Amino acid sequence: VPMRLYAFEKQIGGEDLKLYRQYLHLTQKELSVLAGVDPKTVERWEKPGTKISGPIAPLIRILMEKEGLMAQFEIPEQKLPLRMKYYYRTQLCTIADVDEMRGRVEVVNYTDRIQFRAFGVRTEVSVDDFHLFLESRCMPSGRDKLELELNERGIPFYDPLLIIEKTQGRMAEDDFWIELEWKRKENG
Repeated sequence: VPMRLYAFEKQIGGEDLKLYRQYLHLTQKELSVLAGVDPKTVERWEKPGTKISGPIAPLIRILMEKEGLMAQFEIPEQKLPLRMKYYYRTQLCTIADVDEMRGRVEVVNYTDRIQFRAFGVRTEVSVDDFHLFLESRCMPSGRDKLELELNERGIPFYDPLLIIEKTQGRMAEDDFWIELEWKRKENG
């Protein structure tokens, strides 16, 4: 079987990288995070006369060719009190921002693979749906010797949010997990 070849540049010039970065409305720091390099590296790359090879050249080409791709993966500012990030291994699949008091849930998916999304095909989700999802990612409330398991984890009573905080919603049979973030109230 012949090796496949691709029409990506093997190198990119420093001046071109800077122009493309600016066209994509990225700061040097944002490009460094995207490329997984130190911000000083991007600064060095952008010096006139520099030739950069490696994964940054095809990455920039893909971003330039697929307008809107950056926006598709942008993480919105957290505006509601609770943010749930749902992962498959290291891939962020879904973010759900939740305000239980106001009954609001805002969902953003970062994958087209339905089975990797927290709520499948649904994008309109209620607080009850959110709680059902959390319960599905932790031990069932009717589990035998539940109280012993909760005590073992330092959890005073059955609460899916507390359980997820302690276990990250990890189950033995899969690679999905959850990160919870609480928004701090701003003083003022």
